[in-house]
Amino acid sequence: MIAAHGAGIPVFVTGGIGGVHRDGENTLDISADLTELGRTPIAVVSAGVKSILDIGRTLEFLETQGVCVATYGRSKKFPAFFSPESGYASPYNVCSPEEAAELVASTLSLGLRSGVLLAVPIPDGHSAGGLQIEEAIQRAVREASSNGIIGRDVTPFILQRVSEITEGKSLQANIALIRNNAKVGSQVACALSALSQKKHARPRRTNPEGESPTKHQSNVVVGGVNVDFIAKAKTENLDIGLEAMGFQSLCSVMLTDCLSRLDQTPLFISAIGLDAHGENVLTSCKHMNTSAIARLKEQRTATYCAVITEKGELSLGLGDMDIHQQIKAECVSQYEDQLAAASLVCVDGNVPVSTIDYICFVAEKFAVPVWFEPTDADKACKPFLSQSWKALTYTSPNLTELCTMNRALGLPTPAGLRLVLLAAVRLKQR
Repeated sequence: MIAAHGAGIPVFVTGGIGGVHRDGENTLDISADLTELGRTPIAVVSAGVKSILDIGRTLEFLETQGVCVATYGRSKKFPAFFSPESGYASPYNVCSPEEAAELVASTLSLGLRSGVLLAVPIPDGHSAGGLQIEEAIQRAVREASSNGIIGRDVTPFILQRVSEITEGKSLQANIALIRNNAKVGSQVACALSALSQKKHARPRRTNPEGESPTKHQSNVVVGGVNVDFIAKAKTENLDIGLEAMGFQSLCSVMLTDCLSRLDQTPLFISAIGLDAHGENVLTSCKHMNTSAIARLKEQRTATYCAVITEKGELSLGLGDMDIHQQIKAECVSQYEDQLAAASLVCVDGNVPVSTIDYICFVAEKFAVPVWFEPTDADKACKPFLSQSWKALTYTSPNLTELCTMNRALGLPTPAGLRLVLLAAVRLKQR
């Protein structure tokens, strides 16, 4: 919960939470899960709590902590992990991911710092087996009591006995619970994201002179296209005449490809040559918006040839990428309206410094978030050679690229690495 909240993840999925142990009013044996739910504003999706705990007192403790508890489904019955009902009820219930997202968003918006517990009953197909497991749990609880087992030894004893009594069926039910919780949690997270985007949808942007972009494009990607040829040796030691497995890929369109397959269809601004490789690019990218890819005469589509060892280590790399320098600011400026109206602009390190500066200028002017993908260590410094980096919202460097950024900012390495991590991963808070 702490890690998820620190990373800005609002929905966390687990199997079942801890609670107040039986006889907890005397032993004060209470799981830290409950106090954490009371001080960490995050939604936790679980199958309730196991019946080896005192479920009534657990719900009372959660109420004391200010935790919003709701059952996922048409009933308010609070589940007991392997059983769809525990004999207790949740204060609320939600019937769909959208209802759950509304509840989570409303609760977290209050600023109370407490979390939300979403209790998901065991799937119908496993509820019968769940009841058998519950009987085994009750038997194990009685055995623990008669054998004088107390304190921290109770839970491991009961879990071991339940597994023995059910001949491993409890594990199968546990896996089913986890899968179902993950499914529900994912659906709620998606609904919560959609709700947040709708709520925070920005109005039509205008610049200080009152001008507004005339077109809308959800995302814009500006970067180089490389046709990659990869040869992977079948042995670790490379020598002339060795057999290799070869394949071709289109690099630097991967982000555009992924966004297009997510129905985002970003405008892709790039340049290719009037050659066979350029034709191959357009043929392979028919599902993308390639209307802004310039086809240049007397220029070669960028290619990169790599030879790698059997283990995947790079042995030799040769690139012909001069055409990337033709992705100039004056070419990109034809699409300033789309840049200004974009939800996100992505730019990679293949394009010239002047182009990156121009994109960052427009993005800052119209409050558009920018993602910078360095592509390699030598190019990672480009936005940091001027003040353009202040317009960046996200970047995705590896460690070598991060050190290059660090040096460009004039920070010592490695002493300043922590500082540049904060600056580079989220360069500008919005």
